[in-house]
Amino acid sequence: MTPRSGCRRLEPAPVVQYREATGCDARAIALLHADSWRRHYRGAYLDSYLDGDVVAERREVWTDRLTPPRVNLHTVCADVDGDVIGFAHTIFGHDPTWGALLENLHVRSDLKGMGIGTRLLSEAAQALVRTRPSQPLHLWVLDQNAAAQSFYDSRGGTRVETTRRGPFPGGGTAVGHRYFWSDPHRLITDGS
Repeated sequence: MTPRSGCRRLEPAPVVQYREATGCDARAIALLHADSWRRHYRGAYLDSYLDGDVVAERREVWTDRLTPPRVNLHTVCADVDGDVIGFAHTIFGHDPTWGALLENLHVRSDLKGMGIGTRLLSEAAQALVRTRPSQPLHLWVLDQNAAAQSFYDSRGGTRVETTRRGPFPGGGTAVGHRYFWSDPHRLITDGS
């Protein structure tokens, strides 16, 4: 039966699985990472870098990060039917003052606003609490990425520092803001 004009058929929400990344995910993570940088980091990263083969460079980075042994590193993927739609990468014990570094959190652009980023942040916090229960969490977000700043503000992050960051891969600099959570337990949601 065909829906009447003006009515739209609702598609079921995708079932998202959250799992630790493996070496097999390096290509998918690199593609997502490169796309996110191209969308959000123009003006900070050089255009020549972003328009070049950033995917190959990111794939090399992610292949290295996801190859065992992965000491003090945790990468979690949001996965729908084998497709990586988001990821978060944390470095435990990164800084004696600020604690673990959430170095990356990216969600596919067409799926933002569905709670995937919140759950990835929760999964990262849960892994940190499990391995380093008393360690705080911090991250850097670039000034031009206002949506990310709003996201971290809404998740209880405290902006504790603003400074010029870089040079970035391929060159370029930009103002960045450090966000901090003294108690990462507060980031863990019921779904984790």
